[in-house]
Amino acid sequence: MRRLALLILLCCGAAATAAPREDAFLLLDHQVGNQRVTTRSGGKVEVHFAYRDRDHGEDLVAEWTLDAAGIPLRYAVSGHDYLQAPVREQFRRDGRGAQWQNLHARGGSDSGTAAFYLPETAPPEYFAALVHALLKAPDGRLPLLPDGEARLQRVGSVVDGDAAAATEFVHYRISGLGFSPQWIWLAADGTPMQVSTWSSVLPADRKALRTRLLQAQDEADLAWQAELAQRLGRRPSGDVLIRGARLFDARDGRVHPGSSVLIRGERVLRVAPGAAIDAAGAEVVDARGRFLMPGLWDNHQHFDGVDGLLDIACGVTTGRDLANDDDGFLRRAARFDAGSEIGPRIVRAGMIDGSGPYAGPTPKHVDTLEQALAAVDWYADRGYSRIKSYMSLKPEFIAPMAARAHERGLRFSGHVPAFMSAEQFVEAGADELHHFNYVVLDLLWPQVQETTKQSQRFGQVAAHAHEFDPQQPRVAALIEFLRKRQVAIDPTLALLEARIAGDASRITPALAAVADRFPVGVRRGLRGTPYAPPHGEEEAYAAALPAMLKLLHALHAAGVTIVPGTDMLAGYSLHHELALYVRAGIAPADVLRMATVDSARNSGLSHERGLIANGLQADLILVDGDPTRDIADIRRIDLVFSRGRIYEPVKIEAELGVKSREWGIGNGESLEAKSTAR
Repeated sequence: MRRLALLILLCCGAAATAAPREDAFLLLDHQVGNQRVTTRSGGKVEVHFAYRDRDHGEDLVAEWTLDAAGIPLRYAVSGHDYLQAPVREQFRRDGRGAQWQNLHARGGSDSGTAAFYLPETAPPEYFAALVHALLKAPDGRLPLLPDGEARLQRVGSVVDGDAAAATEFVHYRISGLGFSPQWIWLAADGTPMQVSTWSSVLPADRKALRTRLLQAQDEADLAWQAELAQRLGRRPSGDVLIRGARLFDARDGRVHPGSSVLIRGERVLRVAPGAAIDAAGAEVVDARGRFLMPGLWDNHQHFDGVDGLLDIACGVTTGRDLANDDDGFLRRAARFDAGSEIGPRIVRAGMIDGSGPYAGPTPKHVDTLEQALAAVDWYADRGYSRIKSYMSLKPEFIAPMAARAHERGLRFSGHVPAFMSAEQFVEAGADELHHFNYVVLDLLWPQVQETTKQSQRFGQVAAHAHEFDPQQPRVAALIEFLRKRQVAIDPTLALLEARIAGDASRITPALAAVADRFPVGVRRGLRGTPYAPPHGEEEAYAAALPAMLKLLHALHAAGVTIVPGTDMLAGYSLHHELALYVRAGIAPADVLRMATVDSARNSGLSHERGLIANGLQADLILVDGDPTRDIADIRRIDLVFSRGRIYEPVKIEAELGVKSREWGIGNGESLEAKSTAR
């Protein structure tokens, strides 16, 4: 799951108080931490922010001093981040300029312009200080350090209480920090609050307001998303003929030059490899020899915010959501289907976990078999296509839960529960493993059994993965077992790379190639978040990823189904996930097949998508390059066809604050310049 610090960008304001203010920090609707804010004279603010999420969570002590305009003169923070890595960061501004430094980098500016410093790590309260500064700034705009500009706009308000004691909460939108606007609420006394589906920070005595504020906030966000959907997704008035493409056949990996594809609505009407199609009246898209392939699948997502936009911008036309809230997620999926919000087609999985200190973030926690089976039925009744298990489930529940899922026509997959091996999980009825670490943990069974702690699941894999070679009898037996059982694996290797092979001083590997194009607030949160190797295990940690890549290659060569997934930043992370498979020695064409028809087949949808063929859904991407020769070309997507609409990724990226690319249609040319109607 992505870092929570990226999900919680704003909260809780800078108004002076006679006594410390106590804020509650919630995940979903459960309080898991607190923020204590003390405002002193001279513009000085002190904050302690701490929470626990299973065996992770932040603990930060920060203080800063503001000038009369509310812009920081000094900032300092220490503590640890979500993965328990140490944090130390400082900033200072005077008449000569500004300087900043953290554990991994330093920088500065000699500009005399007062700009608001955006740290790499900060408690929510700090970003509320930005909102108060914006309220004082001309036109609600402020320059940022290291770069960028923040903008504030009033959206609306909510009144709470009766007429005699009513309190107005004003809703603001702040732009320029991330891919999407950030929302914040201010009470009449300046006390701020931030709410979202996943996480919220608000005064402890106002937790009951979360639902009402979230409803009003969602309405504003939906209006923003709907306007983008209307403007960025063009629905042709008639048939569309893609002409002169190099068409990728995912079945055999061959590329057919000079191909034409005729689309009517959401379906492919006709494909003519190596030949022209006469389609009078159709809008013609001249591919000019570019690479046309089925849309990509990301098989491990948790949709939130602008994930749908990021997916479509990166050519992901189908995403599997493997855990989410209930009602809000179903409404989002319906908006994707209706076209009122941009996003891929979604394959829905319902997550179920047991109770306990390390239980996962899901509305469905079960302690009895009766509850577990009822949860399976709940998801089946609402059209979900699979059940995802989590680590705190009792192992004895797995077989009856899998049987019930299969009876209801659902697949069963997930994290392997603690005190259960991956082979036992499969023997109990599981169809798929999420995360490649469970393959390695199976080889460590029974020495490693307690795996509810995330750090334990990653740490043991990092320390021991190098010990296993595909030629070893025990490893070969596991590969053969998975092949015979027709078990699929969703590796999320980019996530494992970030956790055990990343570098805390650099951008996380999955996003290193594109991070410099992202908005400043996103870039500042993308440094690597690896688990630090214990003393003496540095070489083992360094050897873990190469060992897993070698094992992945052996699984693929044996015929085990691999379905690419990320569990990281939507869209862009998938491109790196695919590149890792090529680094493992798998042919790029095979990797593209995994991300298209193999993924569709694994979800029982190959009769609908995954190929470019007559009658199938016209979920296609046009690439300015050849990813069968260089997998990095998968980033060079010019057009996306999805649900009967045509999208230009460069235009989506511009709306999300992503800097322009150097190829394709985005160089000052629009889609209309590349297509004609006849």
